[in-house]
Amino acid sequence: MIPTVYLLISQKDKRSYLGSTNNLQKRLDEHNSGKCNSTRNRRPLKLIYEEKLETLNEARIREKYLKSRKGRKELKSIF
Repeated sequence: MIPTVYLLISQKDKRSYLGSTNNLQKRLDEHNSGKCNSTRNRRPLKLIYEEKLETLNEARIREKYLKSRKGRKELKSIF
């Protein structure tokens, strides 16, 4: 299992969701099957960005950074 930070976009309302996990495929399945409250009403979701890290703790730290003002600017520069 590879710790990953990921960004999803809702094909319904074009809003994004940023998260981290150590099993990306399982997590994507959970999002798209409606098991996650935060994205249940925004399905279907499409993976648009993923970043692999060494540990789950590093992924959580990176997720927190990307949710900050500086991190959002970094994501906008990527897209």
